Amino acid sequence: MKKIINRINTIFLEFEVMILHLVGIVPCHYFRRFFYRLGGIEIGKGSTLHMGARFYNPWNIKIGEDSIIGEGVVLDGRDNLIIGNHVDIASEVMIYNAQHNIKDPNFCAIQTPVSIEDYVFIGPRAIILPGVAIKKGAVVGAGAVVTKDVEAGIIVGGVPAKQIGERDIKNLNYKLGRAAWFR
Repeated sequence: MKKIINRINTIFLEFEVMILHLVGIVPCHYFRRFFYRLGGIEIGKGSTLHMGARFYNPWNIKIGEDSIIGEGVVLDGRDNLIIGNHVDIASEVMIYNAQHNIKDPNFCAIQTPVSIEDYVFIGPRAIILPGVAIKKGAVVGAGAVVTKDVEAGIIVGGVPAKQIGERDIKNLNYKLGRAAWFR
């Protein structure tokens, strides 16, 4: 009986994720944000999710205020995914908090939360892997694969991501702006 209930729950989750995917292609920011919130994603005041975002388990995803999530982003909510305030996540970024354990004979899934603090910028097509914390004001370069925590104000790039610089501005207090209505 427990297997049947789990399977039914999985079907409902897959259906919800499919609906959110379809909502993601509607070219109206306010429409998408309304349905994303209805689907369980916490979205702070003034935050924007551009078209084509994909979600896994949306009710574990929390996005702070004045943050921008670019086109085609994948946000994994199979464990907690916390995105802070004034965070800019560029197009086609993938943030995962679940993966298979390649050392386990059963190839079981393991999940660990991901946190992205305030004023972080993540460049296009970067990949953030499970268990990573990206601290305040850090920058992740385009195409980087982040496998370890990134300290505050540090710039990382490459595969795997390594420190390539440091952010000069220490007192971060900018606003990212308002949503484009049809993007």
